[in-house]
Amino acid sequence: MNPTPQPKPQCIACNRTAEQIPLITLDYQNQKFSICPQHLPLLIHEPKSLIGKLPGAEAMEPAVHKD
Repeated sequence: MNPTPQPKPQCIACNRTAEQIPLITLDYQNQKFSICPQHLPLLIHEPKSLIGKLPGAEAMEPAVHKD
């Protein structure tokens, strides 16, 4: 019996894989997610844009900047 191949990690925003772009792995809610450097600012500044792609994104608040 062959083991089921695991899906390749891909960016939660653009679906590119580590073969196409570097990926950052996130541990969140006992799961692993990946995001590329181009889309990391979305997680920080516009987390609600990841609703439907990252569980709980609807409850996340953007970072507050004190300039």
